[in-house]
Amino acid sequence: MSKVPEVTLIFWIIKIAATTLGETGGDTVSMSMNLGYLVGSAIFAAIFIVAVAAQISATRFHPWLYWSTIIATTMVGTTLADFADRSLGIGYTGGSSLLFTLLMASLALWYWSLGSVSIHTVSSPRAEIFYWITIMFSQTLGTALGDGTADTANLGYTGAAVVFGVLLAMVAAAFFWTRISRTVLFWAAFILTRPLGAVVGDFLDKPVSAGGLALSRYVASAALIVFIIACIAIFPQHPAARTTSP
Repeated sequence: MSKVPEVTLIFWIIKIAATTLGETGGDTVSMSMNLGYLVGSAIFAAIFIVAVAAQISATRFHPWLYWSTIIATTMVGTTLADFADRSLGIGYTGGSSLLFTLLMASLALWYWSLGSVSIHTVSSPRAEIFYWITIMFSQTLGTALGDGTADTANLGYTGAAVVFGVLLAMVAAAFFWTRISRTVLFWAAFILTRPLGAVVGDFLDKPVSAGGLALSRYVASAALIVFIIACIAIFPQHPAARTTSP
């Protein structure tokens, strides 16, 4: 049985909320709590490893466990990207290039090993390991890409949100009106929702002078957690249809 959810509208709504929470939650630990990016990365990496182990050990799809693991990837992605971009000094462009290479390598190795990167084939421990590694790289890339677009490109948080929103709309249009591979479109949308969530999260908690709303990171994170819990509790989710064909 597949242990990842069917891709529906509510999936994308929760995904964007989770990526936004990853930004505000990651910044809460590394910045508001003054623990730093390295310590924050270590904390969230440990949570991520435990969550993935639980996900792989499970015998069926559990929405709460799945989305907890997704949130863990968004938070470790936030702190890891910030550590690479700022603490290591490689910058947003360097960080994005490195992470994009790692993401493409993960997808290529997954495809080479199992013949498909479709979520409908994520039904074995080996496929799940590739799935979660790929997701972790995509979440980390999204943070660097979002921050780079907002800051380096001088578009600001709202401008960057518009850019990624338009790109997602183009992916959605391709889904409905073209015959482009659904697997390709899924991963394109999955990757793009992360920088969108990153810039929305920054817009919520960054100072007004920097183009944000200056909301408390604690309050923003708590509100997002409540929203995600409500979505999972109200809207039923089902595992994706399973297939073993490429």
